[in-house]
Amino acid sequence: MMFENRKRIWIMGAGGFILGAFIGYLYRPPAFLIGQLPFKHVISRGTTLKGFDQIYIQVAQTSFNYLVVGGIVGALLGLIIAIVSKRKTR
Repeated sequence: MMFENRKRIWIMGAGGFILGAFIGYLYRPPAFLIGQLPFKHVISRGTTLKGFDQIYIQVAQTSFNYLVVGGIVGALLGLIIAIVSKRKTR
């Protein structure tokens, strides 16, 4: 019984993190003239940008921050939902 509750909390937290990170990725800021940067540039914080494209490093770093913050907020919400639903089932 105790193991199932912990498992549910971990699953809800991880699911919330993934969903929040995905939403953060979708709402990342656009770069001037080219729109939103591809995932490989966002996840590497702009280190994959070469030549003139290096002007977009700041946008890539900001986009990565959106992804991380979205994941953290999603994980917290998932944990809160798991804990509240656990209390209601008692």
